[in-house]
Amino acid sequence: MACVVVVAVADQAPVYHAPPAYGPPPSYHAPDPYHAPDPYHQPEYPEVPPKYAYNYGVADEYSGANFGHTETRDGYKTEGSYTVDLPDGRKQTVTYVDNGDGLEAVVTYEGEAQYPEHKPSYPSHPAPYAPPPPAYEPAPTYPAPPAYA
Repeated sequence: MACVVVVAVADQAPVYHAPPAYGPPPSYHAPDPYHAPDPYHQPEYPEVPPKYAYNYGVADEYSGANFGHTETRDGYKTEGSYTVDLPDGRKQTVTYVDNGDGLEAVVTYEGEAQYPEHKPSYPSHPAPYAPPPPAYEPAPTYPAPPAYA
């Protein structure tokens, strides 16, 4: 009887349920064929030439970082400079100009490079571990056992 029930249940097609709805379905807008973007259309740039000026500086005593940058632009003419304190003690200054025909930069250094001798605060190769020498104590002494009569 049990075999007949199993065969009857296994012979049925599986039942599938629709997935739960988590919100409204997404809405997609079909492209408008009359206002589609032209693949040959170039972006339009403003007629006014760019004009700006900015500068910044950083001086952090903890890390030793000290650098800055300044730049101005009026149309195609760009001028600026930046400075940075190098690890060897010098200050590097880069001054640049671009008139629209290429960048021209001049690099200058102030000071003399310093390479002080490095003196670590700990030994570079610590001595290997050596256990203390053994300390021998004399063997304990016991009184002789009493003599038997």
